[in-house]
Formats: sequence, C-alpha cells, structure tokens
Amino acid sequence: MRMEGIFTPIITPQLEDGSIDKESYVEVAEFLISSGIHCIVIGGSTGEYYTQTLEERIEMMQFTHDIISKRIPLMVGVGGTRTEDCVMLAKAAKQVGADALLINSPPYAVPTDLENAAHALKIDRAANLPIMLYNYPHRTGTNMGEKYLTRVSRSKNFCAIKESSGDINRVHLLARDYPHIQLGCGMDDQALEFFAWGSKVWVCAGSNFLPREHLALYETCVLEGNFSKGRRIMSAMMPLMRVLEQGGKFVQCVKYGCELAGLRSGPPCPPLRALNKDEKRKLEEVVRTLKSTISMILEEV
Repeated sequence: MRMEGIFTPIITPQLEDGSIDKESYVEVAEFLISSGIHCIVIGGSTGEYYTQTLEERIEMMQFTHDIISKRIPLMVGVGGTRTEDCVMLAKAAKQVGADALLINSPPYAVPTDLENAAHALKIDRAANLPIMLYNYPHRTGTNMGEKYLTRVSRSKNFCAIKESSGDINRVHLLARDYPHIQLGCGMDDQALEFFAWGSKVWVCAGSNFLPREHLALYETCVLEGNFSKGRRIMSAMMPLMRVLEQGGKFVQCVKYGCELAGLRSGPPCPPLRALNKDEKRKLEEVVRTLKSTISMILEEV
C-alpha cells in the first residue's frame, strides 16, 4: 500500500441514544470516496473509538470494508491500553481485509521506548500488514523516541508515521534520520511545513467535510511542488486549523463541519458535548470564508 495522499479519519455518526448511525456512516463514506480522498481510516480519535466496545470496533471494520469494497484503501486503528486487545484488533483487521494498520502508544501506561516498541512489534507479528505509527504524546503521554523508532525499524512493515506532537523539530528528525519511514502530517496547522520536508501523506480530520480544499493543498504542494500557491491556500486554511487544533473541541468541530456539508453526524459521545450557538456561528464563518477564498485561488489561471 502506498502511504501517499489525503487519508481521512472518518467520523462515526451517532444517534441520540448513543448507538452508531450506520445509514449516515454510509453517506459520509460515499461522500469521501466520491470526493477523491485516497484512504479511509477508522478506529482513530476522530471516530471516537475510545467510546466503542471491542465488538463494536470489529463490527465497524467489517462494515466499512464492505462499504469501500476495495475502491480505496482501508486503514484500521488498533489503539488500546492493553497489548492483548490491540493484538486481537489487528488480527480482526487482517481477517476482514484491511490494507494497513494505525498504531499509537498505549494511553495512560506511559511505557519506555523499548516497552512501547515491544508492544508495536507484537501487533506487527500478529497481522503482518503495512503500519502507520501515530505519535500523539498529548493524548497518550508517551513520545515515540529515537530508541523506539530504531527498534521498530527492524520490521519493514513500519513504513509511515503520523506525527502529531506539534514539535517542528520532530519533523526535522524524522525527515533527516528516518527517511525509510514516510513522514505523515498529523498537525493540520503545520501541513505546509510537513510538505516542505518531504511528507507525502496528510491524515486530516477536516477532510471529512472539506475534502476538496484539503486535496487542493496536498496536490499543489506535493504533486505540483508549487509552494508559492500552497502558501496562499494554507493561509486561507489557517483559521480552520486554529479552530481544529487549538479550540479544545476537535471532534465537536469536525462533526458540526460535516453537518454544514450536508452530512448527518449526530452528537459527540459523552463526556464530550456539542458546540454551543456562538461556537457554531464561528465555525460557519470560518468555513464559508475558507471555501470562497480557496475557490478563487483555484480558479486563477
């Protein structure tokens, strides 16, 4: 599987009773596929996997695989606190026909680099699929350090990393010292910097509701190498990036963004609460201005 393009961590629409709204989920998936994104990622924080039982997560693997029907790749997040659970999820992903895995550090446990690497390698041995690492120390409490990266590099399956630390020096480290692990953008407000350092994949939750605009930045920078135009597109996207990355209500913003795109997302899962009226109005204005500005940039000869 090529770790290149716009990878969308799909939302999980919910009904008011907390159950998964599968009909709306199909609509979101079809919207993404028809928009031209390159891979759907399930089992991530944007999909609120942490509120789902293991049985629900496995059921959604199969359900999503059936929807996609090999039209684009499917990446499955197998994160969890217990290594045993992650291994079980990885085996299930392999069985349903997933194309790749997304592996994060176990939250709360705070393992050492070598303990964390042993965790990842055990998952790798269980499934033998291409793997994208997910470094998000703000959520997990653990940074994938150099000892970790060196140890997991013993397996060729570890072929990409979604870097979400926010530390630009990590981008430099990964691009320079670990070129065999494809650098992936996991910080939306640093997308331009990631592309400048050779990243070819952007895992971006905002593409759930603005796929055209995210594709435009990716294609301009990565495929065309036009960073002058890319800076203009990025400048237009920055207000959205600030809302998503710094607003403290990431999932709520993404779900409401989907509503603005005509998709049904339902409420976020407790303990998260939906945006209030002022927050909704702010996001509406940001999205409206972003779409108008980028449309004008793309229409220029």
